Amino acid sequence: MKNNKNKEEQQVQKQEFLFDAINYKILLIGIAVIALGFILMSGGGSKDPNVFNEDIFSFRRIRLAPTTVLIGFGITIYSIFKKSK
Repeated sequence: MKNNKNKEEQQVQKQEFLFDAINYKILLIGIAVIALGFILMSGGGSKDPNVFNEDIFSFRRIRLAPTTVLIGFGITIYSIFKKSK
């Protein structure tokens, strides 16, 4: 009887993760892509408030960075919905 209780306790104490390892890897890749998008958005400011800097409207900040962030969000959503085998 005592042996059965120990086995049951060991089974109960085993903690399973919500996702598989591949889901977490895809999630981390998605987070890295989102971070890259925010890094691409940074910069373009002017040290002098009286001078306007046109770099704020560059292709990188207006098109590439937001697209990268949205792709990163898509990757993270995919990692959540991916079914385990």
